[in-house]
Amino acid sequence: MKLLLDTHIFLWFISGDARLPLPWRSEIQDPHNEVFLSVVSLWEAIVKYQLGKLPLPQPPESYLPAQRARHLIANLPLDEFSVTRLAQLPPLHRDPFDRMLICQTQAHGLRLVTADPLITAYPVAVLI
Repeated sequence: MKLLLDTHIFLWFISGDARLPLPWRSEIQDPHNEVFLSVVSLWEAIVKYQLGKLPLPQPPESYLPAQRARHLIANLPLDEFSVTRLAQLPPLHRDPFDRMLICQTQAHGLRLVTADPLITAYPVAVLI
């Protein structure tokens, strides 16, 4: 399986947060799965950190990429093909970061690992 981690899932995973269900943790750690973190999630986390809404043990610009690499999670850049899908995405969810993750999931044939119930309204494969 090719998995794209929603921002909160990545943060729960790297911090050992109990809100991450054990089966999801197993899927993320399964060496047969390809696991990705979008640059969009990095952007979202940095914005939230700057607003004082996301405490982190180190500055996000170094901490988050280091954690992604440490856990063997691949980087997913934002590409034109994903961005253009936004034009056809219905406005069911107001969060621009989540909307772009949905577009990337659709564009690249990924499954989105998320606990956000609003995302399930979209035609996207979601691991929940």
